[in-house]
Amino acid sequence: MPEEDLAEIKFRLYDGSDIGPFRYSPAATIAMLKERVVTEWPKDKKIAPKSANDVKLISAGKILENSKTVGQCNMPFGELPKGVITMHAVVQLSLAKAKTEKKVDKLPKKSICSCSILKWEDSRACPNLVIQCLDPCLQST
Repeated sequence: MPEEDLAEIKFRLYDGSDIGPFRYSPAATIAMLKERVVTEWPKDKKIAPKSANDVKLISAGKILENSKTVGQCNMPFGELPKGVITMHAVVQLSLAKAKTEKKVDKLPKKSICSCSILKWEDSRACPNLVIQCLDPCLQST
């Protein structure tokens, strides 16, 4: 493949630093780019993807799909000679991991009174409130 047909792409991280630029064929898939991002991710970053599924690539304001190729994404400025395309690499941990790490509250839920104010009589000496409690377990007390 001629060198002119390759797209030069760099990946911008959350802190403004970059990975790349690297040259890719128009036939390269977004999934392949994500794999490269994971392998090249700086080890000193606090937030790091564990796999390609943890990475979202954004170009021109659109989240790119894994099955699409670089050529199908119609990258802006791709036709310009020596133009470098910047994609934003966002780490979004997989939902399955987030669910397993979710803290489980084992304490029983307390009954919450859902009271409503029916009447408010305001006088300077003593304001009076009439409150109706709608919680059946608290009405007996």
